[in-house]
Formats: sequence, C-alpha cells, structure tokens
Amino acid sequence: MTDATTTPTNTVSADTSNKKTGLSDAFRTHFAGDAPITDKAKNFAKAKPWASAALLGVAAVALLNTFRGTRG
Repeated sequence: MTDATTTPTNTVSADTSNKKTGLSDAFRTHFAGDAPITDKAKNFAKAKPWASAALLGVAAVALLNTFRGTRG
C-alpha cells in the first residue's frame, strides 16, 4: 500500500507583495517601460502621494544641509 504524499508548492506569484516590498514593487511598476521619465514620475506621484512627499522632503533636507556647510 502506497501513501501518496503531496508537497506544498509555493503559490506566491511575482505580482503579489507584502508591505515591505510594496514600495519597491510600485517603483518597478511605474518606472518600467519606454515613457519619458517625467511621465513616469508623475504617474508614481499620483499613485503614491505620501511616498513622493517623503522622498521630496528627504531631498530638500539633503539640499539644505549642503548649503549649511558653505561659508559666504
């Protein structure tokens, strides 16, 4: 008598993600393709406004810190 055992297979596809990889999946989705980079950035900003605002805020702080080090 043989007992048929099945091994579970990984059913997670590349289209599904968790919260940790959701932002990277959004980057991949919006910045892939042949469209100009400005259109890609606009589409990403419309889809993820909070992430875009955070990215803009970090860039602004970095820019202000570069000016802080100069002496006039």
